[in-house]
Amino acid sequence: MTEHRLITDKIRVGYDKKIIIDGMDVEIPSNKISVIIGANGCGKSTLLKSFSRLVKPDEGCILLDGKEILSYPSKSLARIMGLLPQAPVIPEGITVFDLVSRGRYPHRSLLQRLGEADMKAIEEAMNIMGVSEIANRNIDELSGGQRQRVWIALALAQQTDILLLDEPTTFLDIAYQVEILDRLTDLNLQRGTTIVMVLHDINLAARYGDYIFAIESGKLIAQGKPADVISPELVRAVFHVDCTVIRDPVFNSPVIISIKTL
Repeated sequence: MTEHRLITDKIRVGYDKKIIIDGMDVEIPSNKISVIIGANGCGKSTLLKSFSRLVKPDEGCILLDGKEILSYPSKSLARIMGLLPQAPVIPEGITVFDLVSRGRYPHRSLLQRLGEADMKAIEEAMNIMGVSEIANRNIDELSGGQRQRVWIALALAQQTDILLLDEPTTFLDIAYQVEILDRLTDLNLQRGTTIVMVLHDINLAARYGDYIFAIESGKLIAQGKPADVISPELVRAVFHVDCTVIRDPVFNSPVIISIKTL
């Protein structure tokens, strides 16, 4: 179980002249599942992209193990941190196995063939996500839930200590949502993988997250364990709705009910 310290130091991030994240300080708990919540456009995805260097802060910096993240060679960073973006592009005519095998890129030279360690990592990733039986099928033939499991398997084959997931359950029915989040929880418990993900469903965030980061208009307004963070006051501040919060009798996590607009 490898520990890493991933923090932001007063980062300011924008596109063109619009500021999306404004002076944010975040420290990601190592070996835990962190969930970022907030309304559309608040900066959740931008924060993940900043961690993975898809966007560069205009001010401030991001540190990984005390070192500026921009100073890491690309392959070195890709061995530590993996990202599943919100809408990954599917290569045309590719099989499940071929797509998952692309996760081994950081561990190989450009023309190097897959070795024994690569094959083991690919098979393990497909087993974890339950896609081994469809390894030879074309991605175009799969359902949305199956495709999402394959994309996560690609990220797992990368064998990183930190995994960033941008809305991994969006557009999936509840059965697939729970299945994917259960598998990610197992991964965290078995390997100690630090998982940071964006979720829209607050109840799922509270159920599966060890730690919650709540963002509103580019600023971090609350952070902590779900039981300490999720409240009617927070939901009103972040999502601008009134609600009642109760305790889930099975999972002992906060549950939001009786939502109504202000």
